Amino acid sequence: MDSEAVAPGRDRSLPADEAESEERSRSVVRRANVARWWSEWRRTVLLALGCTAALLLVSNFVVEPFEVPSGSMESTLRVGDRVLVNKLAYRFGGTPRRGDVIVFDGKDSFSTSGGTDYVKRVIGVGGDRVTCCDAQGRLMINGHPIDEPYVHPGDRPSRVPFDIEVPEGRLWVMGDHRDDSRDSRDHLGDPGGGTVPVGKVIGRADWIAWPVGHWTRLRRPSDFAAVPAPQSPAGRHG
Repeated sequence: MDSEAVAPGRDRSLPADEAESEERSRSVVRRANVARWWSEWRRTVLLALGCTAALLLVSNFVVEPFEVPSGSMESTLRVGDRVLVNKLAYRFGGTPRRGDVIVFDGKDSFSTSGGTDYVKRVIGVGGDRVTCCDAQGRLMINGHPIDEPYVHPGDRPSRVPFDIEVPEGRLWVMGDHRDDSRDSRDHLGDPGGGTVPVGKVIGRADWIAWPVGHWTRLRRPSDFAAVPAPQSPAGRHG
């Protein structure tokens, strides 16, 4: 009777020493993978920490973004605009100049509680005499009338008459939207006569960074260059 021969099955098990060797190889691969993962994760964490530290340093000492909270500076700055504030602009001997757009801490001058930040335009510096207004309705600084093309359309330079000599070390500031700005004019009866201490200035707003469609550099208006030096001996050139 024909019969089909059945081949005995092959023993696929490895000798003990070969199995142990293979297990060691797998263990080495696993350790290598873990070491590689840990190295990459540590590098990522260190990079993230380094970037965070750099951003904090830049924000605290160099440039800080500031969101415009109100319409007091329209049409130059609109509600929600993000401006980049140069915190080094006045750190090394420089001082705010007429026409600069600044961000300052209004505590004890504009705000009696908390440390509310404001953004306004510098109109007068220490020693300046700022008056409103001449026969054509223009502000005058040290007797010189200034044209203000940045003032919100339809607004007067000021509906409130005033005549103020800015104390040394302080600033007279106003919003560009004169009919919708609480500025130095609103604090004439307060200590300091509505002026802001130079030491409370956080920095100069140099750029509108956001939104993209409103991106622009904030430049000092050229008309301020023609303002004469104040007559007061303690005054400064702007």
